Amino acid sequence: MKLASYATFDRPDTARVGFVISDSELVDAETACRQFAPDFQGPLDMHRLIEAGPDFWEQLRQVHAALGQAGLPRLPMDTVRFLPAVPRPSKLCCLALNNSANTDRIVKGPKHPAVFTKPWSALVGHGEPIRLKPHYGRVHPEPELAIVIGKLARDIDAADAYDHVFGYTIHNDLTSPTMRDEDSFHYRAIHPALEGEGIRYVESHVSYSGRYKGSDTFSPLGPWIVTRDEIPNPHALDISCHVREEQYASDNTANLFHKLPEVLAFVSSYMTLVPGDVVSMGTALASGGKPGRAVQNADLNKIGGPVSVTVAGIGKLRNPVQAG
Repeated sequence: MKLASYATFDRPDTARVGFVISDSELVDAETACRQFAPDFQGPLDMHRLIEAGPDFWEQLRQVHAALGQAGLPRLPMDTVRFLPAVPRPSKLCCLALNNSANTDRIVKGPKHPAVFTKPWSALVGHGEPIRLKPHYGRVHPEPELAIVIGKLARDIDAADAYDHVFGYTIHNDLTSPTMRDEDSFHYRAIHPALEGEGIRYVESHVSYSGRYKGSDTFSPLGPWIVTRDEIPNPHALDISCHVREEQYASDNTANLFHKLPEVLAFVSSYMTLVPGDVVSMGTALASGGKPGRAVQNADLNKIGGPVSVTVAGIGKLRNPVQAG
């Protein structure tokens, strides 16, 4: 199933769920459930759907299978507003430098996945504008496969990781290198002395991702969720990024260095993942085929948009770019 979070223009503050019937049409899932699942108790939004668990998901599949003979009204996608695939997750966890193309660029780094978080206020849905201010400086896209958590995960084994996945969506992890540089420190960190009770200073470099990763609209997420059963191998998906129809990245999720089982096991070893949380797996970094062409060269504050990320088996996440 493909499931989209959306709102109608006459009720813009009410989040709903739609079955994606084609590239241009939705059927409202709550309306369908009321017709084909007599025990259904609404209302239905994406959080409630995910938290309801596998028994309800199976009921949804049966409802979805019955849509062909239902005669239910279909909503053209251009008549609704797409919300983030999961509106207001408790956290959006993102992996840093998780691509085999990075191995020769990392001077020093951890052997385990490196994770940072983004606030839900950074999220926007498919078709919604990315709003950029001039003082953000350089801002570029990062095309990523994202995992939607379906079951509480705490200290899980890698072998059990897929049992905790509800589905997959697309994340555009916007980044401002300008703000990263502005918020970086080169300083002397205080450490305990190697001997005795004194202190010692260790020269360090550190940057915090609050602004350069978490600014408003820096995380387009969507256009919808594809349930886990539809994607047998999330590490065999072509992924690309285009800005103003020009290709800036082309890769495959096979090239992610840390794979899904390892990532979920590691993250859940120190941070509980709850249903509806999103884990973004890292960026496709291979060149788009032209000399010098890479996502880091796509300064959206200069060239504008639209910007799109396409992942095979899921779809295309496309957003305009708006100044100010």
